[in-house]
Amino acid sequence: MTMKAMIFAAGLGTRFKPWTDQHPKALVPINGKPLLQRNVEYLKRYGITQLIVNVHHFAGQVLEAIEENKGWGSQIMISDETTGLLETGGALVKASWYLDSNPFAVINADILTDLSLDLMIRQHLQLKPLATLAVTSRPSSRCFLFNEQNQLCGWKNKSKGEERISRKDQETLVEKSFSGVHLIDPRIFDLILQRGKFSIVETYLELSAAEPIHSFDHSGSLFIDVGKPEAIAEAEGLFKY
Repeated sequence: MTMKAMIFAAGLGTRFKPWTDQHPKALVPINGKPLLQRNVEYLKRYGITQLIVNVHHFAGQVLEAIEENKGWGSQIMISDETTGLLETGGALVKASWYLDSNPFAVINADILTDLSLDLMIRQHLQLKPLATLAVTSRPSSRCFLFNEQNQLCGWKNKSKGEERISRKDQETLVEKSFSGVHLIDPRIFDLILQRGKFSIVETYLELSAAEPIHSFDHSGSLFIDVGKPEAIAEAEGLFKY
């Protein structure tokens, strides 16, 4: 089975100013390698070399980097969102033409991890949920809630005191922080009713009431969200090559 992947790289990166006043966040260099390149190479280590990348903010710079570096050894298609950001859910729907055959991977361009994607894929193919979400037990103000069978049952925003439960018959729920890596079955495209701009998290919460959406806990793996400039030094300490 050939697995494809999508890298979300279209965001405005407002938390990463002043870099993002002149560049897309996906091209922030970590020890000389842009975030986008690092994620292309990460996926390539697991045999995933057919990718689609969405672009919006300074899209031309992303296209130029991909072309100049010949996709860093991978075949990269572009999903053009220059006329308007679609967020994660809308971006997936727009790219569905490329992702509609086999289970596929999704990763945020601004995260770096060494989680064992092969183990995550193995679990996903064995259990066959609608989606598998990479999570850890690290503290976070926003988290998913899973039952003892590792099925998604809700979401919590601690800073705002918000909680949403999708499977109401569950007693014990465990908080897990999402790592921005997904494995998704293409049948999700038949179930998504939203169109335009929307978050895939909202879709997961809606569908989890009737569909199995599982977690894959990779606590102990290297992981960093390079969301702010102050994260660069830590990222460079973790990912040196």
